[in-house]
Amino acid sequence: MEEIPDPPGQGPGAGLPPLLTGAVGYAETRHWEVTPGTWLVDGDGPVRCSCGEPRCALPGAHPIDTDWTRRASAGPDAVRRWWTEHPEASILLPTGRSFDVLDVPEVAGCLALARMERMGLQLGPVAAVPTAPGRSGRRLHFLVLPGVAARVPGMLRKLGSPPGRLDLVARGEGDWTVAPPSRVGPSGFAQWARSPTALNRWLPDAAELISPLAYACGRDAPSSATRSARPAAVR
Repeated sequence: MEEIPDPPGQGPGAGLPPLLTGAVGYAETRHWEVTPGTWLVDGDGPVRCSCGEPRCALPGAHPIDTDWTRRASAGPDAVRRWWTEHPEASILLPTGRSFDVLDVPEVAGCLALARMERMGLQLGPVAAVPTAPGRSGRRLHFLVLPGVAARVPGMLRKLGSPPGRLDLVARGEGDWTVAPPSRVGPSGFAQWARSPTALNRWLPDAAELISPLAYACGRDAPSSATRSARPAAVR
């Protein structure tokens, strides 16, 4: 996997907390809506989520507020205020707005990336996100044009893969992805496998990526059979 550069708005001389500069950078540079997430609390005993739920399914990776869908904002001032108040908050980017996400296991995602590059496909940003506690590996989140979540089951059927057979999840309205450099669970940090740049500002349609992703997920199915995508978003 390629070297991960600094998030938008973050550099060696930024002089501000990485999460704050990253969150503001996504809003300013990409005009993506952002919402603060929970964070991990270290101390006596195991690492735990700031939400206080002992068995939190998404430690450090779910919204702070129940009304996050309404409050999410691309306004730099609002984003700056949130991370000034909660400097350790993870950075969540709502899906179904500026983009949707195609979420696959890391092994399948890397296989698909290599295939897409050989095919000369135009890719958008791709995030590598650690899985929830109790599951191994990471997930790759491919950013695509919004509005795909409802179309993916039909796309997979046309490829001969009924929904549920492959570990491929479409994340749209009411869901989110975790953005770097957020710390997710005890297993690590979210990173960019393909960073947001001026060259990938225009996102691909999911129809362009679904075939190589489905193929790769089919190849990876035996090794990912015990894994599952993270729980559905809190509505």
